[in-house]
Order: sequence, then structure tokens, then C-alpha cells
Amino acid sequence: MGNAYLAGAVLICLCLAAMPAGAQEATPGPPHRVGLDLVANGFDAPVALEEAPDGSGRLFAADQSGTVRIIAANRTLLDEPFLDVRSRMVSLNPNGDERGLLGIAFHPDFADNGRFFVYYSAPLRPEGPAGWDHTSRVAEYAVRPGDPDRADPSSERTVLDVDQPQANHNAGQILFGPDGSLYIALGDGGGGNDAGIGHPPEGNGQTTATLPGSILRIDVDGGEPYAVPADNPFAGGGGRGEIYAYGFRNPYRISFDRGGEYGLIAADVGQRSWEEINLVIAGGNYGWNIREGAHCVDPGTCPSTGPRGEPLIDPVLEYPNTARPGGMGAAVIGGYVYRGTRVPALNGTYLFGDWVGTGGGLTLFAAVPPFGDGAQWTMAPLAVAENGTAQPGLYLLGFGQDIAGEMYVLTSDASGPAGGTGKIFAVSPASRTHFLSPVLP
Repeated sequence: MGNAYLAGAVLICLCLAAMPAGAQEATPGPPHRVGLDLVANGFDAPVALEEAPDGSGRLFAADQSGTVRIIAANRTLLDEPFLDVRSRMVSLNPNGDERGLLGIAFHPDFADNGRFFVYYSAPLRPEGPAGWDHTSRVAEYAVRPGDPDRADPSSERTVLDVDQPQANHNAGQILFGPDGSLYIALGDGGGGNDAGIGHPPEGNGQTTATLPGSILRIDVDGGEPYAVPADNPFAGGGGRGEIYAYGFRNPYRISFDRGGEYGLIAADVGQRSWEEINLVIAGGNYGWNIREGAHCVDPGTCPSTGPRGEPLIDPVLEYPNTARPGGMGAAVIGGYVYRGTRVPALNGTYLFGDWVGTGGGLTLFAAVPPFGDGAQWTMAPLAVAENGTAQPGLYLLGFGQDIAGEMYVLTSDASGPAGGTGKIFAVSPASRTHFLSPVLP
């Protein structure tokens, strides 16, 4: 990453790295710079942000350390947590941990039923395999009667428990799709190479007999504790019925395009060399642990199909991490397709980033689909202007998107879920000439 900082306020179109044969000109792309306006601070590690679908304009921020806080419509952070699950979670390492409160999703009928769901790391349940690390739990809660700003802690209902052999690769995003189903992102169980205790010979990513390494799709209204949608790929057999797609290492994070153009998008964190973005389809096998990105993990054994003869689906975008010369980051952080109005030049672009990049500063990217018939999307870095009074942290933890399609960036100064340096910013036009992160040459 270069050391020169951008100056000026001119929007620069994305130059496509590769154009199809016969292409005459590049399509317009996103600006190379955006602003960040401070919305709220004082979090430990904000990892998820959702707007309640009840017309209140409230934003709900999930802090990895175990609380959900409300940012009111006037953008005031309420003092009392909406939900506190710290006593239900494993103890976290304040210097760095992939466990914790990792996701929140509101039922589509939340305005009427007050139901919402969270994903957090609980201590290993009594029936869990001996020696395993913890249990990933998806739980349902309800709002406290008469108090829309507080959840009822006694209302917890466990929807799904998944025992985890190691502490890392928990993914954790949960969301409702346009079909009303709840989608759950699960990592491969942790460790390295999708191997060892808790990993079958082919790896959790390449078996449909286990849930880790997959994106799940369940119906929380059709059964107790849930039902498997009849059109899920393995609802009729051949694997766990909950699985929607598989072959993932650590899909952190996933999102649906509010515009409906690109469907479900998953960012999958790489191991040795490559970070990747995938367009997810039902029944798709996305390659791990046979492939990392579009590259074979073992060049000497490089099949193009999975254990059942199914094709391995390549990502639509990949970039090298710092394990490779010229790498641009350490772990991809998935975002959203921008569908807001504050930054018109971003409309239809996928905004994402990296946990920590090279060269200093917050590491954000924007991606656009190919011009013509190409399969690979093209990405460009975004320089970040400090529009507010608080500089964003160096660690990117997640993104949020409100109902209007505007986006938020979640950061921290610390590498672990502690310290109170977490901040939430709104993506905005760049209004200053001083930029906080460099752009690749």
C-alpha cells in the first residue's frame, strides 16, 4: 500500500484492472474516497448494526463483549443496554478473540411480535463433546412488554446450538432473507486446514453431514425450535437439511443486496494467501478446504469438483493477504451493496474491507461487477476522510446498513473485545481534504 495521502475533493472513477476483449470504455465506478461521520462511541468491539423494522429509526449495535445498545433516531446512544448476554457467554480474551456476541437479526414482523434473534458463544453445553471449546448459540428473545427499549432476558429460547471444537472461525452473521427465512453463517470449526479434533477427514467445509463450514437457512416460524424449508438443497436427504451452501472457512460476513440485483453475498476469510467474496447460490460448494479463493490448497492434488462430484464455485473477487508479496490485508470483512442516497456515486457498489491493512489507516474497498461477460468483479481501495471529531480505529470490525440503504462502519482501536474504543460511523461524502487512510498506487 502506498504512503501518499489523497488531497482534494474530486471524485475519481474506478479504473478497471482488466477489461473484456472488445470493450471500448470502462463503466463508471465508485469514488476513491468517502467520509465517515461519527454516530456513536464507547463500545468495546461493535461487530453488527441493524435498524429495527418498526418505523422507529432506532439502530441496534451488537458489541462483541456481550451487549446490544440502542442508537435512537436522533442518534443518541441510550445508556442502558437493550440486551446483556455477558453472563451467558464464555469468558473472552480481551487481547483478541473470535468468540462473543456476533450477530443480531430482527424478525420481519418485529413491529407486531417484538421477536429478535442473536448469535453468541456460550460455554460448551453439558452434552457437547469432551475437550471441545464452546457452543455457538442462536437464541430468540422478545422485547419487554411496555418498554420497547429493553429486551426481556427471561424470554430466551434456544433455536440452534452448534458445538465448536476450537475458539476461532465462528463467522456469526445472522439475517432474514427476502424469503423470510433466517440465514446463519458458520465457520469450519476453527484450527488450521479444517483438520484435527472436530473435523472429519474431508473437513467440515466439504461434508454436508455437519453444520460448520456452511451457511444455513431455517424457518423460525414453521416448527419448534425451527423447521427446514422444503426447498433447501438437502431437505430431502444427502446432507443436513439446514445447509443452504457450504465449502466455507470463516464467512465473515454475509448480506443480501437490498436492491435485489446480486442476492446473497459472503466474504470468506482466507488462511494462507487469499481473501474472497462469493455470490452464494442454493446448494453451492465454495471450495474450502480444497481451494482457498480460486487457488488449490494442495497444488499436487487439485480437483475441480467436491466429494460428491459437484463443481467448486470460484469467488467473484479475491485479493492477496499479507502472507503474499504485495498483500493488502489480513482478514476480509464483508459489507453490503450500497443502496443509499448520501453518496450517489457508490450506488450499486459492494462496500467491504479488511480487519487491518498495510500502510496504516482504516482499510475499505469498493467493488463493481464486470464490464461485459467477465466473471470477476473489480475492486478499488477507498480513502477515508475524517468528517467528524473522532478518528476511526485501525481495526475494522464490521458494517451496518439501515432500511434506507445507508451504510455504517464499525471500528476499534484495539485488537480485542475490550477497552471502550469502539466507534460507529456513517458513510458520507468526503468533505475534507485530509484523509486518514492511503490508497494503493
